[in-house]
Amino acid sequence: MTERCVAIHLPDPDHGEHNERPLMLRTVLFCPALTWCVRAWMAGGVGRFFVVCDSRWRDEAAACFPGEQIVEYGSEADWPARRRELETEGCRIEEIREPVMPRGRMMISFHSPQELARLQAACHGDTIAYHLGRGVQILDPASTYIDPRVDIGAGTLLLPNTILRGETVVGADCEIGPNTMLDGCRVGDRTVVNQTQAKDSEIREDCEIGPYTHIRPHCVVGRGSKIGAFVQLKNCNLGEGTKMAHLTYVGDADVGDHVNFGCGTVTSNYDGFQKHRTTIGNEVFIGCNTNLVPPVTVADRAYIAAGTTVTKDVPADSLAIGRVRQENKEDWARRNRELRKK
Repeated sequence: MTERCVAIHLPDPDHGEHNERPLMLRTVLFCPALTWCVRAWMAGGVGRFFVVCDSRWRDEAAACFPGEQIVEYGSEADWPARRRELETEGCRIEEIREPVMPRGRMMISFHSPQELARLQAACHGDTIAYHLGRGVQILDPASTYIDPRVDIGAGTLLLPNTILRGETVVGADCEIGPNTMLDGCRVGDRTVVNQTQAKDSEIREDCEIGPYTHIRPHCVVGRGSKIGAFVQLKNCNLGEGTKMAHLTYVGDADVGDHVNFGCGTVTSNYDGFQKHRTTIGNEVFIGCNTNLVPPVTVADRAYIAAGTTVTKDVPADSLAIGRVRQENKEDWARRNRELRKK
């Protein structure tokens, strides 16, 4: 069978344009137009590509291709000789010399950012229709934006102002939104993500996330966990059934199963020079307004009293208290008021 090869020319834009990037590298629903085209060409059986562009655009162009694809790069001067070699090898060459975007079975050309914006509106409608046809429920299509690389399971409900970007995968029977953005995340089945931003992280099955939760890159939230209002996670691994109801920061930490974080808990992971990790075992109870100063380990089933600053390891089944003992000064308030009146 004759192998198909697509040669894509990415000329620099005309002088005077606000965006110097070639039109095919400008984004449509969060990914470059070239990504859309590559996906369509691959679905049509194309197995080889040659990108003709200036060297400064090669990294951006390379990001539009799956790693296993055969992609070559060269200048306009390189292309004629390479074309003759490919034809000698039996390749059927298709040259793309103007910017295009796929619509159904066709490639539609465009020549300006304004024309690309109009195509984006059409692609938005196509993407919404695709997911509706796969059993996804979308309450307000006009306010829901889905990257073409996203995969969503049947039965999932997308509420208004939901944005799904990158290689995001959402499981079945989830509820995402309102006012939620997931970028490069994996979400397990039956999980609710409400008014949350998350990037490059995994949220496993049966979790409740939000509202007002911020999950920064490299986090894993274990099955059945509850992460609530004004919680921020960063570079941490949470076990199953862990709960952070509100006002908590956990960064650079490894947390076991069924850990309860009280309001105001903070991992003090940065000392001004480098980051340090906190390790928390299973079934630990962390009282409100606790500071964990790593490197520190809290072993299984330990209990940390409210208001404690933890600076050394806590053994299993222990109670850690690190706060000043309360002292009541009788009649002080009355005498202070009288003194101020004078």
